[in-house]
Amino acid sequence: MKIFKMLKTALLKWYDRDPFREGAIIAYYAIFSLPGLMVLVITLAGYFFGADAVSGQLNSQISDAVGEDSAKMIQTVVKSSMESKDSLWATLLGIGTIILGATAVFAQFQKSINNIWEVETSTDKSGIWLFVKSRLFSFGLIVTIAFLLLVSLLISSLLTAFSDWMERYISHSLMVIFVVIDFALSLGITTVLFAMMFKILPDAKIKWKSVWIGALITAILFEIGKFALGLYFGNADPASGYGAAGSIILILLWTSYSSMIVFYGAEFTKVYSDEHFGEAPPSEHAVKFKVDKRILERSHN
Repeated sequence: MKIFKMLKTALLKWYDRDPFREGAIIAYYAIFSLPGLMVLVITLAGYFFGADAVSGQLNSQISDAVGEDSAKMIQTVVKSSMESKDSLWATLLGIGTIILGATAVFAQFQKSINNIWEVETSTDKSGIWLFVKSRLFSFGLIVTIAFLLLVSLLISSLLTAFSDWMERYISHSLMVIFVVIDFALSLGITTVLFAMMFKILPDAKIKWKSVWIGALITAILFEIGKFALGLYFGNADPASGYGAAGSIILILLWTSYSSMIVFYGAEFTKVYSDEHFGEAPPSEHAVKFKVDKRILERSHN
């Protein structure tokens, strides 16, 4: 089938672009961006749902991914940042640093995904405005994450309340239906997030209808990868030899592996888009660049 051929082509291109290096770069940026990113998400989503509820949901997700110790370490850093009682200027400087740090990982994601779409910012049109624009896009994605988290929290709360009420009227075995619904909604929200990343981040004119299949595949792989990494970290304990730095090592490993999954999804989206809608042209402030012949030769074998 054509879909399997596209999956294979995407895999070959993904491998030839050195995903391990790209994943390591994202992990490096993420370790510095994560506290700031969480502060922004908690602040934005917490305005509607309560900071404690949002913080608890995020800590639960992080704990499931990399363990309780790493989650507690991040929680301590975030709590320290949010409870700071410095002067006004120090607070403003801190807010600016948090925003800059939180958007850095998305800016690096944009560079990596631009490489997949074979576009780069034109040197004739680059400058401070493009830097600001890039960070505004990244901040916009953070706001979107906060909104999607808010929706996820609201839906999960409603499902929990409804399932508790229904448990009095239906058998316990049928309660699995609510678990399936919760998972499907979570998968749908993750798909929307990846679709927005694949559509907005690249400096290319990509059609919305070309990103949804890739976003869904990425979301499915991401959920599978999250489960597999949880088992691996729980049983193999790869950070046991690093002592106090073990929590940081787990975060680096999880971010690196997860980034590679996202890059494969972006690669498949590019292959799917080229196959069904033709090559996407670069945006007004970007240009195409020449691809390594190695990638082209292997992807056609």
